[in-house]
Amino acid sequence: MLEKIFGLKQHNASLKNEIIGGLVTFVAMCYILPINASILGQSGMDPAGVFTMTAIISFIVTMIMGMVANYPIVLSAGMGLNAYFTYTLCMQVGFSWQESMMVLTIAGLLFFAFSLTPVRKMIIEAIPADLKAIISCALGVFIAFVGLRNSGIIVGGATLVELGNFANPGMLIAILTVILCFGLMFIKNKTVSNLAIPIAILIAAIAGVTVSTIMINNGSIVETGGLYVYQGGALDGQTTTLPIAPWISGEKWGLQVDGVRNVFFYGLLSDGGSFNFGESLVKVLTTPATYVAIFSLMFVNLFDTTATLLAVGKNTGIIDENGKMQNYRRAVLADATGALICAPMGTSTVTSFAESNVGVSMGAKTGLAAVVAALMFLLSAFIYPVFSIFTAGSVTAPALVCVGAMIFVGNFKDINLKDPVSGFTAIITVLFALLSYSIANGIGIGLICYVVMMLFSKRAKEVQLPIYIIAGLFVVSFAMNTIMQFL
Repeated sequence: MLEKIFGLKQHNASLKNEIIGGLVTFVAMCYILPINASILGQSGMDPAGVFTMTAIISFIVTMIMGMVANYPIVLSAGMGLNAYFTYTLCMQVGFSWQESMMVLTIAGLLFFAFSLTPVRKMIIEAIPADLKAIISCALGVFIAFVGLRNSGIIVGGATLVELGNFANPGMLIAILTVILCFGLMFIKNKTVSNLAIPIAILIAAIAGVTVSTIMINNGSIVETGGLYVYQGGALDGQTTTLPIAPWISGEKWGLQVDGVRNVFFYGLLSDGGSFNFGESLVKVLTTPATYVAIFSLMFVNLFDTTATLLAVGKNTGIIDENGKMQNYRRAVLADATGALICAPMGTSTVTSFAESNVGVSMGAKTGLAAVVAALMFLLSAFIYPVFSIFTAGSVTAPALVCVGAMIFVGNFKDINLKDPVSGFTAIITVLFALLSYSIANGIGIGLICYVVMMLFSKRAKEVQLPIYIIAGLFVVSFAMNTIMQFL
């Protein structure tokens, strides 16, 4: 049955690799659920409701990607997009969370309509092979940096970033399991090397829970305001990246019905809500900043998803040897649907995630891996305590760092470094994606520099028209984001 639905033989895929790939991708991505709830919770939304609806939305759109497009791409709430929602729309522009969700709804409607046109496909296919490899390299470095940052291996400091404290048990477990993972990847036993990432994750989870439980029992870690922080010593007051056992954290079981009611359809179903839908809609439509925000949201979502499709596409058949995208309409249906329904259902914009490469690296090649990950998202909405230990930064580090390294190495060799323009574009794109903590920013700055270098070197005819348009739109986007700060 599964063979017929997903064409496993046709894609040279195995049932085992698809299931393992889906499970490992979910493990690498499940941190999104509590983090998204935390970020949107700062806007005034109910964190429990956001967590549940993010899990349900992730299930819906990932199922569409798996069943309809048959691609091993997993989708969930975009991390940069949720920060834009809370810190820009709510805190900077001054919209309530309901009004900000209205802005997301309008942007989602337009993005869905845009996705039905061939423009997205034209953009993807117009990007030269060198630039596609460069974008994939930037994604790899970015994923690795996320793992390093979330685990405490790399921290902020006087030099912007610096190595974390080895006295931090979360950091120590993370760096040791990352090194272990790299070692297991090159072991001669093929079965062990293929399972290097899940083995490292499991070891990190077991070690982390054991250490955190001991430290909580002796008072070295205490719960403060829902967060577990170190008490005493050099780490005093710092939030731990260790996983906390669910029997200690007291995570709630079952569907959070009250929380869902508070965030679903702008909270209109919540008891005693004072939100006036009509007045808020008028305010949104008459505020100039709304239209700047809509453009920015559409643009970032477009390139976040496009970058992921490019990165995953080379190893899964999404992008063929001629750079053409296969099953275009099916591939974009999932994220376009997510953008359409996410805001009314109570979460921020959904996008394809580069962590999908985790599953691909495990041998996943079809939508079955996405279906497995989708079912895990649905399950997590009801029994989150089971998965809570896998959301800790020290546990996700081995997957994110090692997969990021594999993506970078796999694509770096495809960049034509004999062409100085390609070489400079690569370093610029990677640096800005990494240091601005945004793939979209990295792509934008990289494309702008690429176009300028090609123009100055009198190679303008080698650049296709869509690339000029995209670079110009990025300039407009950066300008509009700046202008919005003064509106």
